[in-house]
Amino acid sequence: MPAQNGKDLLIKVDLTGDGQFQTMAGLRASRVSFNAETVDVTTLDSAGGWRELLSGAGVRSAAISGSGIFKDEATDERARQIFFDGETPAFQVVIPDFGTVEGAFQVTAIEYAGNHDGEATYEVSLASAGALSFVAAAS
Repeated sequence: MPAQNGKDLLIKVDLTGDGQFQTMAGLRASRVSFNAETVDVTTLDSAGGWRELLSGAGVRSAAISGSGIFKDEATDERARQIFFDGETPAFQVVIPDFGTVEGAFQVTAIEYAGNHDGEATYEVSLASAGALSFVAAAS
């Protein structure tokens, strides 16, 4: 796979619950990570003393984070509403030439910052709140 533009990794939020996603505006950097906890089932009988893991067990999770500047009142307002109301709406993460991950996420943190000689910025963190789906990018 050739190098990809970082600006093509998009975080989108369902603004109204109707399945229509809109890119969170003003993001300059975004990141998605997937995690899977392991369940260790190693015993004294394990071959050669090697650790054994239970296949298919453990908790899977995803985290999304992004930082940027204020550009779009609708997505800024929606992110604040999600946080203060404790909602878990649908989000999409578009990963260039890989695919789209979709599912419920909770906004776990919003941070605002600004310098006297610069623009106001924000950072947002999200945690998966249920099963995620994945659709591979068309070749």
